[in-house]
Amino acid sequence: MRFREMIRDIPDFPKKGILFRDITPLLANGLLYQQSIQTLAEFCTQCQAQMVVGPEARGYVIGAPLAVVTGCGFAPVRKKGKLPYKTRSASYALEYGEDTLEIHEDAIMQGQRVLVADDLLATGGTMSATIDLVQQLGGIVVGAAFLIELKELGGRQVLLDKIPQLPIQTLVQYD
Repeated sequence: MRFREMIRDIPDFPKKGILFRDITPLLANGLLYQQSIQTLAEFCTQCQAQMVVGPEARGYVIGAPLAVVTGCGFAPVRKKGKLPYKTRSASYALEYGEDTLEIHEDAIMQGQRVLVADDLLATGGTMSATIDLVQQLGGIVVGAAFLIELKELGGRQVLLDKIPQLPIQTLVQYD
């Protein structure tokens, strides 16, 4: 599959020295987008997930179609103050400071099997906070799915430190 060919490199974005991996061309190619979701859906099914959880905003373009294809529900995770109902929150470190994510307190049922999904696994901060939210609600994280993994940033190990033996599926890896 040509997923890697459809990911555009943008140097010095969002700041100098960063090489941004842009999935927009992959999303624009209907067949490859569909194939990427189908491949991750097979993983989701193997994990026996009942719910998919994705952080805003690009986690939605992976998680929501993944939920539709597999028949799972979808629960959005948003930045603090963006959800209208009662929430749970989890904070995580950024390069300079901290950010907070929230989920509706009734988004996950106790014991529900949850797959977390996003476009990119880099340092693992966003996904680690997302996992914390699922666990706060009593959900069981059974897998993590990503289009891209930036291996040198160590996000996989951050997730494995949180949940040893966590099944992790990535379609494209960069060293």
